[in-house]
Amino acid sequence: MATGRSEERRVLDKDELELVAQTRHPALAELGTSEINDITRRLRERRDRAREIANRRRGAARRGQGATEPENSGMRQKAGVLSEALARLNKERTRREREDASPSLQANARRALRLKRANAGRANRPDAGRTAHEGMNPVAAEPTGRIGSPMEAGRVSQFVRDAQAARDGRG
Repeated sequence: MATGRSEERRVLDKDELELVAQTRHPALAELGTSEINDITRRLRERRDRAREIANRRRGAARRGQGATEPENSGMRQKAGVLSEALARLNKERTRREREDASPSLQANARRALRLKRANAGRANRPDAGRTAHEGMNPVAAEPTGRIGSPMEAGRVSQFVRDAQAARDGRG
């Protein structure tokens, strides 16, 4: 769930508020790629620092060395707000990359279609094999040889029936 601006003002200091404000539109649309990368780096550093402090405090509280804090401490909230800002930056970066890639993908697809059409007449494909132009040629079926004698087949069939009946409790 997104954090409100009043919550951000409560949790973040002045520098962090300015950084987070740049991750929202319309300010985000005016930033260049290098500026986005710089803000991302700075936000990551601050987020990692806030997480580290919160984890250290939680560990100290568990060991009984520090004051016990509620689970949702100020540093945890700060790390969450900074993570949300990073997510906005990453989403914008992905959107721009997709936007930049789209024309080149379309140009590549058009080029591939041109090449396919140019080479369509001289394509080197194997023969289709037997086809039904004037009807297929009849192929004589080879008779299959017998497997065993008919008496043996009857004996085996009866044996299987008897075994199944015994399993079913009928025999």
